Amino acid sequence: MEIIKDIFYTNRKVTKNAIESLYKNWIIIFTGLFYSIAIIILSMLLPHFWILAGLVHIIFSSALVSNYLYLISCIIRKNKFGLQDFKDGFTVYLRKVWGVMFIAWVASLIFNTFLTPFFRGMAIGLIINVVVLIVLNAIPEVIYQKHYNPWETITYTVEFVKDNWIEWFAPNLILLGVLYFLTGSLLTGIYFFLQSLRIIFQSPIGLILFILGQVWLSFTMIYRGYLFEILSTSNRRKRLFMREF
Repeated sequence: MEIIKDIFYTNRKVTKNAIESLYKNWIIIFTGLFYSIAIIILSMLLPHFWILAGLVHIIFSSALVSNYLYLISCIIRKNKFGLQDFKDGFTVYLRKVWGVMFIAWVASLIFNTFLTPFFRGMAIGLIINVVVLIVLNAIPEVIYQKHYNPWETITYTVEFVKDNWIEWFAPNLILLGVLYFLTGSLLTGIYFFLQSLRIIFQSPIGLILFILGQVWLSFTMIYRGYLFEILSTSNRRKRLFMREF
């Protein structure tokens, strides 16, 4: 019973904060368009970098992720962001994001080199991807809310999910479900920036889905930020105790 009360009251507060913050910072909705265009331009320029193309891609992608997370961080911390925040965001978390990506790349390389040959024809890769998606689900929030190095960021994320898995995934599954319902097959294309603007905007329905998807994605990331802030700085007993006052 306590856990149900905790989830209800915590998410009621988070929902209110997230709605107000999205309304006040509605411009965040259009960052997805900027990132999509940036990735398309990058894809056209990468062949000119030859053997350095992979390195350039990682740095560029890390800078975009850093920028987006910094804007969300500004919303969570001070409920606003400006042009200077947008300019600064490309480098604020660059080293941390790059470090996490590098660790993920090394882990993937080890898996593909030493484990994949023993599991041919099996869905072991899919299973591992699902497990990683679960245990590292809160890594974006850990990156911009906690002052850890890349490896500590990963280990803290695992501990956070283990300690708060019900409180964290109960609302997140709903948020993800609505996001998938709104975007369908466009989910992967839009939010990992692999879908060309021509396909996204080739019909009014595509444009509407893109806009709705961006609105809900922005709301989801702000919601997750507020939820993580509460869960990572308190426990269930403390939250229930504080509500008595």
